[in-house]
Amino acid sequence: MDDIDQMMRTVGPRLRAVRQQRDLTLAQASDATGISVSTLSRLESGTRRPQLELLVPLAALYRVPLDELVGAPATGDPRIHPRPVVEHGMTVIPLSRRSGGMVVYKLVLAPGGPHPDPELNSHEGYEWLYVIDGHLRLVLGEHDLVLPPGEAAEFDTRVPHWFGNETAQPVELLSIFGTQGARVHVRARPKGRPAPR
Repeated sequence: MDDIDQMMRTVGPRLRAVRQQRDLTLAQASDATGISVSTLSRLESGTRRPQLELLVPLAALYRVPLDELVGAPATGDPRIHPRPVVEHGMTVIPLSRRSGGMVVYKLVLAPGGPHPDPELNSHEGYEWLYVIDGHLRLVLGEHDLVLPPGEAAEFDTRVPHWFGNETAQPVELLSIFGTQGARVHVRARPKGRPAPR
């Protein structure tokens, strides 16, 4: 409900801005819509709560979609509009909208130097890494691996681990992180289809 209240508080300034962009006075808008000047003024100042029967004729007059007039969030758009975050030489691009369960990230690791004794971390969860480009160094418990493009790793994040880029080229990878006990479900290939070579 707070989101709706916040959205409604922004309608007034938006109505005023759109009217002014159309070079209309309150009196002209009133004549065109049949809404009184005082009601329009109170709508724009935020002292009158916007109602559909007032907003529809205004949207028609200003030639803007009703959603745009009230600042409604976009719906039905399946695309994700990621906001990359850069920290410690790693660009993190979220590829999923979920805040819980499994989350997916694209990671781009800047070129780096050797890490002879990387600091291993452990925490609750389960992670899958898939290298898109470059060579990723993964230290997992007693294992020290280099994953080339097309290679994947999965592990319980309670096992001490570290991954990084020790090459002169960036490394791009996908990371799927899930809660403890979560597993990726891999579908078997159809019967009669040969295994890839």
